[in-house]
Amino acid sequence: MKARDVVVVDGIRTAFGKAGEKGFFWNTRADDMAVRVIRELMRRNPKVKPEMVEENVWGATTQEGDQGLTLGRTSALLAGLADSCSGFSVDRMCAGGLTAVTTAASEVALGACDIAIAGGVEHMGHHPMGATASPNPRFLTDKLVSEDALVMGKTAENLHDLFPEITKEMADEYSLHCQLKTAKGYEDGKIQKMIVPMTVYTKEGWIVADRDQQPRPTTMEGLAGLKTPFRVQGNVTPGNASGLNDGASGVLLMSAEKAAELGIKPVMRLKGYAYAGVKPEIMGYGPIPATKKALKNTGLSIDDIGLIELNEAFAVQAIIFMKEFGLKFPTDERLNRLGGAIAFGHPLAASGPRLVIHLLNQFAERPDVRYGMTSMCVGLGQGATAIWENISH
Repeated sequence: MKARDVVVVDGIRTAFGKAGEKGFFWNTRADDMAVRVIRELMRRNPKVKPEMVEENVWGATTQEGDQGLTLGRTSALLAGLADSCSGFSVDRMCAGGLTAVTTAASEVALGACDIAIAGGVEHMGHHPMGATASPNPRFLTDKLVSEDALVMGKTAENLHDLFPEITKEMADEYSLHCQLKTAKGYEDGKIQKMIVPMTVYTKEGWIVADRDQQPRPTTMEGLAGLKTPFRVQGNVTPGNASGLNDGASGVLLMSAEKAAELGIKPVMRLKGYAYAGVKPEIMGYGPIPATKKALKNTGLSIDDIGLIELNEAFAVQAIIFMKEFGLKFPTDERLNRLGGAIAFGHPLAASGPRLVIHLLNQFAERPDVRYGMTSMCVGLGQGATAIWENISH
């Protein structure tokens, strides 16, 4: 069977809130965030009728409580999709949402369905990462992994050890530019159009969550003074790492043939993707082998990639990626033009689709760019990369 072209028609996300009682999603259910995204995708694309959506795939890292009960199926029912729409949930930690996208795309490519919704949601306020997990004691007793593997901040400190030329000052400088790019993106009105407003109840009463809580004014002096919680006199701080956040992101996928049949002009097509594993204690290195694998699979080189959306779990991870692929430090015009997770936050499974949404919107503005890439590191030592082609090129 020859694989069909899979295209992305649209993408949208909620604002990303801070995890915990100070976050505006504290009293909001995770599945309601996913439902808000699904309903907005349907509202924005009236040619796609609810009964046309055949699959609904959602990533979530902690699949319990309001993120449990096969979220892909329950959110389809709650959002008003047809009973005939199947659905399921996936977990690849940070890349759960991106895995949902590539899995749904694979179904479309092989003819299992024509139209699918895929996304990711994480309510880290309700479900702190690893809070209810019970790692097998053999991981440590048999020395299968380092103790650092279960603490993401320590894995980032390990990367600084592996690449001592990447200093804390470099990490802070990269993070400062991330915050500045995001502030400029909001100033220019580019980020707001990717966010669906959601009315939520907080301690202050009902509010509209329509702007990320994480971005904040930053200076090099302010960053330099932050504590290093993962190591005495270390390099990783709250300022050069992503935050703990709540949010949801989703995209609408279909076959190129179905888009043509419905008279819909898609923005981009999936060129290829790859996942790769690395030692868990240096999980931030994952995007490098995943990207090399994806480039090899598609017959492309990094020079062919005109836009890159790289999730910034930690600044050091992003800088290593830049060094490996010859990107200009501290800013490269191809990389995270609207900023990254250090500014927006990182609600785990919701981050992968956010990358896709950012690329989608930039492709629409940049018909001169043919190929773009979304990439991220993954807890417990993995990397994920997807390569996309701009249809308007």
